[in-house]
Amino acid sequence: MNGIVKSFSGVPALKSVDFDIRGGEVHALLGANGAGKSTLIKILSGAYSSDGGTIAIDGKPAAIRTPSDAKAHGIHCVYQEVDTVIVPQMTVAENIMLDRIASSSGSPWVRWGQIEEEAASILGRLKADIPVRKQASLLSLAEKQLVVIARLLAENAKFVVLDEPTAPLSLEEAERLFRVIDQLKRDGIGMVFISHRLPEVFRISDRITVMRDGEKVMTSAAAGTSADEVVASMLGRAFVEEFPKEEAQIGKVVLHVDRVNQGRHVRDVSMDARSGEIVAVVGLVGAGKTELSRALFGADNRSGGTVSVNGKKVSQGDPAAAINAGLVLVPEERRKQGILVGETVMRNLSLPFLKSISKLGFISGTREADTSDALIARLGVKTSSRHERTAHLSGGNQQKVSIGKWLPTNADVYLFDEPTKGVDIGAKSDIFRIIGELAKSGKAVVYLTCEFSEAIGIADRILVMCDGQIVKSFDRGEATQEELLLHASGGRGERA
Repeated sequence: MNGIVKSFSGVPALKSVDFDIRGGEVHALLGANGAGKSTLIKILSGAYSSDGGTIAIDGKPAAIRTPSDAKAHGIHCVYQEVDTVIVPQMTVAENIMLDRIASSSGSPWVRWGQIEEEAASILGRLKADIPVRKQASLLSLAEKQLVVIARLLAENAKFVVLDEPTAPLSLEEAERLFRVIDQLKRDGIGMVFISHRLPEVFRISDRITVMRDGEKVMTSAAAGTSADEVVASMLGRAFVEEFPKEEAQIGKVVLHVDRVNQGRHVRDVSMDARSGEIVAVVGLVGAGKTELSRALFGADNRSGGTVSVNGKKVSQGDPAAAINAGLVLVPEERRKQGILVGETVMRNLSLPFLKSISKLGFISGTREADTSDALIARLGVKTSSRHERTAHLSGGNQQKVSIGKWLPTNADVYLFDEPTKGVDIGAKSDIFRIIGELAKSGKAVVYLTCEFSEAIGIADRILVMCDGQIVKSFDRGEATQEELLLHASGGRGERA
């Protein structure tokens, strides 16, 4: 890609960007929110057309105007939301050979035996032990991801874009994905790797390119640079304080959770959170953190136990009652549960308080606009205007909107479920700042995460969750990542 230029509504998104991929290498593409990496990849994959610049493959010009054009040139993408490209009612083999089946629609015959045989052969190349006749809806997220990668091989992919592929995976699943990536490298496939987790970037990348404000600011061999240099390039400054901890006065108990149960995922959980206090609940993937957050908020029915805010019990299975009591949730799946992607930034930010800016059923457009503008400025949301669709924002800015809509409600308890998932290092700092401000203003914050370093950095108290239970509690400064892992893995931490 040479001299790629792109603007939206007159605002430059890409300023003459050069980027190249070699066969059989992993080239990491990094950048903070709004840096332009997503726009660059969408041009490469045919989702956007560029305003200027050229794309060449093997030295020959390539006209890529649609996703079909990109696929014809062997360019494919694997996004973290693999559910959007898997047909759940079909078998594994049918999903892998989907294009083959579709292209044979002119013929009344499909050789199912051959389809299954080829699918099994491709899965064998990836060393993925997945039955080809298994229905896709029964697969885990990691297995679905492997099926999507197998589909790319069935379509003779030459270049693959992996966009945050490890975000929904456990450590073990991520390690299996890295072995698959190594196999794709041996097959001569070039890969663009987008991730906010720098350790894994250095683990598997051959080269690293960093973008900032629509420009390429650095390209280096992974072995020739460091995480500190990459972060400085991403931010334009050294990231001295990763977890800016605000000192807050801790007061009375605001949230009281007594022996809450939710199926087999949450078992007999009791905990408190005080005003001004950040309580982190940490655990490995599958520990029950998300289920706990949904049970506390009322998104799922509790099978036992009580939740109280300021001494008053909150009705179960009723998010509206939780909100009215002063308890709000920023969920893990922001695009599915935290925001309305088809609506504007303004409409998303105003949803929880429409009643307060309405009279006789009519919304005050002026008050809605003023409140939204104030929130956009306070949160540091990078958007062309309050009328931009939330779907067009970067992941970190979508998360800021997911958080920001609750701020005018003056809730007393904020539940954050994996708020930095798929978020770059700059947006993380903004999110930590917002959480610190909430605690300083007297709010109780419950921060549920599998990122142990984040919990150690911002929490006043850390609760460790394992197999649906709280198994250990640490005050600030008491825990190390090794100790947290030991308890989170049920005592098997020494080996890990």
